[in-house]
Amino acid sequence: MAESVLGAGADALEETLGRLSKKAGVKATIVLDRATGAILKTTGQVGSILKPKSLGSTVPGQTAAPFSGEAPVTTSSPDQGAEELAAMVWNFVGTAGSLVEELDTEDELRLLRLRTKKQELVIVPDAKYVLIVVHDTPPA
Repeated sequence: MAESVLGAGADALEETLGRLSKKAGVKATIVLDRATGAILKTTGQVGSILKPKSLGSTVPGQTAAPFSGEAPVTTSSPDQGAEELAAMVWNFVGTAGSLVEELDTEDELRLLRLRTKKQELVIVPDAKYVLIVVHDTPPA
């Protein structure tokens, strides 16, 4: 499926992203350049996927305000959140691909599925692109 959709060109990619973004539970889709990890296209609420990080926070879950009585200063914008997620996924795909290659040099990575309590990332690496679909995790 990945080869036929992603390999067919920009029109097929746009059509696929449009279909995916209309599915129930889909929060966002991201398309990365396979060679560089650069974001080529996003749809949905990409910036809301990552929790913002606070300046001066040294303990997980603890935020620091610059002055008493002020709200914590966050370092993430929606675009920065998308960039951070793209970098993490691109590194994850590279590491997983290396693992598959070490297991069997004639095999290749086709799909990664990362499920958490809150959301699921379905990652489809292709020769030119890496497609990421983020959706809500249905209750068990």
